[in-house]
Amino acid sequence: MKRLAALLIAAACACAGTAAAQDKGAKPSAADVKRGRYLVQITGCNDCHTPGYAESAGKVDEKVWLTGSPLGWRGPWGTTYAANLRLVAQSMTEVQWMKRVRSELRPPMPWFNVRDMSDGDARAIYRYLRAVGPAGTPMPDYVPPDKEPKPPFVQFPAPPK
Repeated sequence: MKRLAALLIAAACACAGTAAAQDKGAKPSAADVKRGRYLVQITGCNDCHTPGYAESAGKVDEKVWLTGSPLGWRGPWGTTYAANLRLVAQSMTEVQWMKRVRSELRPPMPWFNVRDMSDGDARAIYRYLRAVGPAGTPMPDYVPPDKEPKPPFVQFPAPPK
């Protein structure tokens, strides 16, 4: 029984050490990065967070993936912009990332889909973002509902004709 307890404690410490190493910039496994890349492609992240992705049917060089979009999404919540996730992930630890992806975000971000991802999938996306590194520039800041954003932006609902 003591031996089993010792093994369980050792395993827990090893797992904690791996998580701590990930947060300290340890290189993620190739499998995590590959999984993260795949998830980014199939879950629609690029549709909003990669300029020109949807318009080109996904024919955008991976070097620009997830660098954000200056197209604003304006509605009763204010105006939001698809963040440059490449920069966001570089400024966060994995623990901070997990907290953020489990939080409610402003529309049109489908935060409820990301919230419901498995921890492994959410971590794989983070590890992919960290592996591809920073690129691009920060996107415009959130604009409150009582302020007029600079174009371009999409209005929800559309103004009456």
